[in-house]
Amino acid sequence: MEHLGPDAGPGGAVAQNAPVSDRSVAVLAGGLSHEREVSLRSGRRLAGALRASGLEVREWDADAALIERLRTERPDAAIVALHGGEGENGAVQAVLELLGVPFVGTASAACRRAWDKPTAKAELARSGLDTPDWVALPHTTFRELGAQAVLDAMVDRLGLPLMLKPDQGGSALGAQVVRSAAELPSAMVSCLAYADTVLAERFVIGTEVAVSVVHDGAEPRALPPVEVDVPGGVYDYTARYTQGAASFHCPARLPDDVLDRLRETALEAHALLGLRDVSRMDAVVDADGRVQILEVNVSPGLTDTSLLPTAVAAEGSDLGTVFAALVERAVERG
Repeated sequence: MEHLGPDAGPGGAVAQNAPVSDRSVAVLAGGLSHEREVSLRSGRRLAGALRASGLEVREWDADAALIERLRTERPDAAIVALHGGEGENGAVQAVLELLGVPFVGTASAACRRAWDKPTAKAELARSGLDTPDWVALPHTTFRELGAQAVLDAMVDRLGLPLMLKPDQGGSALGAQVVRSAAELPSAMVSCLAYADTVLAERFVIGTEVAVSVVHDGAEPRALPPVEVDVPGGVYDYTARYTQGAASFHCPARLPDDVLDRLRETALEAHALLGLRDVSRMDAVVDADGRVQILEVNVSPGLTDTSLLPTAVAAEGSDLGTVFAALVERAVERG
């Protein structure tokens, strides 16, 4: 993977007096998921930030050569900067565990739990956290019971508008807002292009916010909440990764008590799902000030338009410093 310096943009600056370390780190990026290009951008930016912090960094694709590289060029730790597919469903993490390579990020079993959105939502809801009402239905249900009858029942239960999304995946790929019953069939087809099961969720009107959690000190901490503003639109794949398509406010333009509640909720979700080192909670604050959790991600994006770097920059830190500390934690665990 060609090394390009850290992308410009929020959180792009790195501290000039960052501590120097003799640690060797392998940043794993790329892979074969729909989110490969985003992962490569995240990996390049993170690698540049870590080099500026004094670490020896190797950038490796998650391909057939990876296991041999991990064995013959064993790093002190790896960082999983993969998005979607095997980078978030626990597969690559399980391989690292098999090989005994310390890594930054969540263990494989918890990755699997967070990756499956209906499973994660059910666990959060059982613990008393708010998440929009939902139903998850596989493609076979529509075929065997009649698509129109199932869609009608879905609208009767959840109402309109609806958010449709694949039950697994990231970067809002396949996610669509459905505002009328007539839009449902085509939206279902688009969603099923990315997964065999569709998650239909009550659409919550409010302020969209992301809160990242990092465990770079004695205890996990929540970074400043980032408010996402997409004028007249939805925070979809294009809005996430096109410079200028969305604007961000950090901290979010919300009352202090709501900001505190967002941080507390993100930390609680992080703990409930058994996540480790770093995560990002995506949520909507509704008109009543309630935090409605949409999903929790184990491998937050690190591109020039991503939300974790925006929050890191807002608190006056940088990616290199934060992730160098996470590397040390991973080595100590190993």
